[in-house]
Amino acid sequence: MRVLVTGGAGYIGSHVAKALARAGHQPIVVDNLSMGHRWAVRWGPLIEADLADRARLCELLKGVDAVIHLAASAYVGESVRDPGKYYRNNFANSIHLLDAMVANHVQQIVFSSTAAVYGEPEQVPIPETEKRRPINPYGESKFYVEEALAAYARAHGLRWLSLRYFNAAGADLGGEIGEMHSPETHLIPLAIYAALKLRPHIEIYGDDYPTPDGTAVRDYIHVDDLAEGHVRGLEYLQEGGQSAAMNLGVGRGYSVRSVIDVVQRISGAPVCVKQAPRRPGDPAELVAAPDKAKRLLHWQPRHSDLETIVTSAVRWHRQALESGLHRD
Repeated sequence: MRVLVTGGAGYIGSHVAKALARAGHQPIVVDNLSMGHRWAVRWGPLIEADLADRARLCELLKGVDAVIHLAASAYVGESVRDPGKYYRNNFANSIHLLDAMVANHVQQIVFSSTAAVYGEPEQVPIPETEKRRPINPYGESKFYVEEALAAYARAHGLRWLSLRYFNAAGADLGGEIGEMHSPETHLIPLAIYAALKLRPHIEIYGDDYPTPDGTAVRDYIHVDDLAEGHVRGLEYLQEGGQSAAMNLGVGRGYSVRSVIDVVQRISGAPVCVKQAPRRPGDPAELVAAPDKAKRLLHWQPRHSDLETIVTSAVRWHRQALESGLHRD
């Protein structure tokens, strides 16, 4: 299949493009490079374009078989400060994409959603049947796109999968690409930066949660496993599978302190820690119930033990530091 990958120059998008190429598909990366990296696009062509440009989208979708839609703004705190940016980039631009798909008779889309659509869950592990009650504009923007997918399916016969990510982590097991955001907000790369002396310390936000060590617990999924889930999802739709929302996670969680301990052990360097207050809206525990994806997509997270995740990330960040890829 010829697959348009929006946001394909980003962290997850670049790994998805590699997984598509490895499976025999042709990724076509569309990215405005506001957050993505040109160096991360190694599989398929890069087309610099913005999803706000409806006419350009219609051109790009000619001859395309399916879409994997990852382009989005993805900082929870920023979404609270600037909600308009998130409703425009994540929701309005997704509507532009769906309209262009309808105009070009492209019927299949895999959408990058998030566990943030659940808000404060009532049960953990979280099943897809959990009520969606997002508590910030980022989660709301993804929730609105999920609603739009269902409406476009009813009106236009669109077939879709919404993949609700938990915590993507790690780096390409082949060592070719990895995680680099500016600003960086994810725990594992921040801890690695502290171990590699790229930053002086790392903050732990809250140590009084009702968890074994008082710090928040999250479900970490290796980015290669996440990418494989997108390929399996696309092939599921191609084979006639029904539209659905699915969690992509592992089904077990690790606390903030346990993650930092593993980073210290694998990097062989101390991580300076400073205690900080809880962040508003951070639940104590977010862990996926991934049974639906395992059953329908025949998908298994094969590389998502914490040792493999951290080892792959440490290796990649050391390579990036040596090559000058890291920015101060």
